[in-house]
Amino acid sequence: MAPLSVYRGAELQQVLKLLQDHQGKVCIIAGGTDIILKLREKKLEPEVLLDISGINELKGISEYSKQLADTGLDGLKRITEQTMIKIGAGVTFSEIAKSPFFSQNLKGLADAALSVGSPQIRNAATIGGNICNASPAADIIPVLLALEAEAIVRSREKEETMSLQGFILDKGSVKLLPNQLLCSIAFSSLKENQSLGFAKLGLRKALAISRIAVAAFVEVGDNAFKNVRLASGACGKIPKREYEVEACLEGKAINDGSIEAAAELFKQVLKERLRGRSGAEYKGEAVKGVFKEALRKALGYQNI
Repeated sequence: MAPLSVYRGAELQQVLKLLQDHQGKVCIIAGGTDIILKLREKKLEPEVLLDISGINELKGISEYSKQLADTGLDGLKRITEQTMIKIGAGVTFSEIAKSPFFSQNLKGLADAALSVGSPQIRNAATIGGNICNASPAADIIPVLLALEAEAIVRSREKEETMSLQGFILDKGSVKLLPNQLLCSIAFSSLKENQSLGFAKLGLRKALAISRIAVAAFVEVGDNAFKNVRLASGACGKIPKREYEVEACLEGKAINDGSIEAAAELFKQVLKERLRGRSGAEYKGEAVKGVFKEALRKALGYQNI
């Protein structure tokens, strides 16, 4: 069954009105790399196909300041300014890979974007579409989880900001009402002693679909892991933070011993998570190498 109506949105408010008017009957298309296959296989049969690829408000990568309230030990509330980086939901992986925002200590984000599919796919596929597809093997989601990214969602009535971790509910499912659209992703810019690394193991060299992906955010001080955030992809139903492994590293000296202990723990955590599934033993062993590569890259961006 072909869609009854096809629209190409010109402005964001027009798109939000269409979503409001046709709630639950609209299929959003941007790059189309995932949706077109589902339409061909009749896994989706919407009444309305809505093309948002021409919406300028969903494009671009920029910085902005955000006020944060923090209550100190003295009980006084203080307001600080945090520099944020915002990526429009319609930004392609090629644009992310080439952006000067994602060099040096944020290069892990560009590495993840560059690992997605072929050049043709990266030229079309958008970060918003990849997130909303909520694939367990999505390469970009682990790095965004490690950055504690926020999803910025709009309807005609209001704008809502939520953690990306809370936005992704399950395999193929996100926290998005029928009248809402994911408009952008935002996260804090990194300081000099913070960096992000990404590594993955694919099924094949060309157009590699992740079999394991790991993103590592590290903050260092006095030659120790001051703060660590790890996230994995293709290691469960959805990409997720690896809190146990993070805790194993935090406060530890940066040396081979502490990294090897964390890698061994990661192996045990993953084997337990995948207990009874085919490939659990293989993934448990393989994740150690992928984890250490992601961590090595993150530390390398700080020349440690």
